[in-house]
Amino acid sequence: MNRRRVTVAAAAVGVIAGAAGLGVLAMPAGAGPAPVLPDVSAESLVESVLTAEPAAFGGAVEVSNDLGIPGIAGLPQLSDGESKLRMWTDGGGRVRVQLPARDAERTFVDDGQTGWLWNSADQTVTKLPHGQVAEPKLDLDPEGQRSAPPDPVSLSREVVDRIKEFSDVSVDGTARVAGRSVYELVLTPKPTERTVLREVRVAVDSELRLPLRLAVLTNGTDHPAVQVGFTELNVGPQDAGLFAFTPPPGAKVEVPEVGGPTEEEKALAQGALAEAKPETHGEGWDVVLTAKVPTDALAGLAEGQRSGREWEGRDNPENVDVQGLLKQLGKQVSGPWGSGTLITTKVGGVLLADDGRVALGAVPEQVLTEAIAKVK
Repeated sequence: MNRRRVTVAAAAVGVIAGAAGLGVLAMPAGAGPAPVLPDVSAESLVESVLTAEPAAFGGAVEVSNDLGIPGIAGLPQLSDGESKLRMWTDGGGRVRVQLPARDAERTFVDDGQTGWLWNSADQTVTKLPHGQVAEPKLDLDPEGQRSAPPDPVSLSREVVDRIKEFSDVSVDGTARVAGRSVYELVLTPKPTERTVLREVRVAVDSELRLPLRLAVLTNGTDHPAVQVGFTELNVGPQDAGLFAFTPPPGAKVEVPEVGGPTEEEKALAQGALAEAKPETHGEGWDVVLTAKVPTDALAGLAEGQRSGREWEGRDNPENVDVQGLLKQLGKQVSGPWGSGTLITTKVGGVLLADDGRVALGAVPEQVLTEAIAKVK
C-alpha cells in the first residue's frame, strides 16, 4: 500500500474518530451521605485541579461510554460499552497500568528508567524510554483496537484547562468518590457558547485536591454521556515491587527505534497536512475542527480496515464504498455549503461533505455547517 495513502487515511480516521473524544467523562458518586466540608471557592478548586502535586496511589478506574454511536461492520468501532483498568504510581514518575482483555492482559510498567509494555496474548514485551507512558496504545480489546482511556487526574486537568475561560464556575456541594470526600466543581458554558453540552462536573479530593472523577452532561439528560473515574483508591506509598519488571521467560522483547522522524516521514506528514488543511474555528465549548480528506484517503481507509479481516464478497479494497458505509451512521443533509452526511451523537456531531470536507465538534448542526462552509 502506498505510504502516502496510509498517512492521509490515518488522518481521515483521526478526524472521524475524533467524534468519540467530544465527550469527557464521569463516574457515579459513591454511596453514603454527602460529607460536611469547609467552604471553598470555585476558583480555588479550578487552581487545585491544574496545579495539585502528584501523589502516590493505587486504584481501579472504570470507564463507561454512552455516546449513542451505532456499530457498523468494517469501520473503526466507537460503540458504547464499559472498560476497566488498574493503575499505581509512586508520585515520582514510576507507574504501573494493567488492562485486562477477554483472554489476556496488557501491562505497562515504567520503573523510572525504562518503560515496559507486556502483551500476554502474543507473549511480546516492548521496551520504551522512561516517561513514554502515553505513547503506546494500550488496547483494552485487541480485536476491537480500542486504546486505553486516560486516567481521571490527567483528563480532568486537560478539560478544565481548555474550557475554564469560557465557563461559569461554581461549587455544587460535596460527595464521596471511591470512599473519599470530594467537592463538586461545576463548569457551565457561558450564554454565548453554542454547544450541545450542558456542564462539566469534576469531583476534587478535599484533602489532596486531586480530581477523582469527571462528568460531562449533555442537554436533555441527567445521565453522563461517558464515564471515567476511580472506583477504588488507596492513597499513600505503594509496594515498590509493582514498579519493577522482568520480561517473562520465552517472551519476545522488541525495541522500537528511538529518535525523531526521518526526512521522508517529515515530508509525508507535511504533505498529508497540506492536503487535509486542518483548521480550528471558534474557542471553548463551541470549537469546531475542520479538514479536507482527499478521495484516495477513503480507499486507504478501506484497505487499512481490511487488514486482519476479510471483507465478505469484496476481494479488492478499492471497490469498498467507504462513503456508503459512513452514510449508514448518519442522515443525508444539504445546504448552501454543499451536501453530505451528518453523524450525530449525544456529545456532538461530525459533518462529512461528499467532496471530502469534514467538520466535527460538540455543537449543533448549524454550527457545523457554518464551519464547513469555510473549508475550501
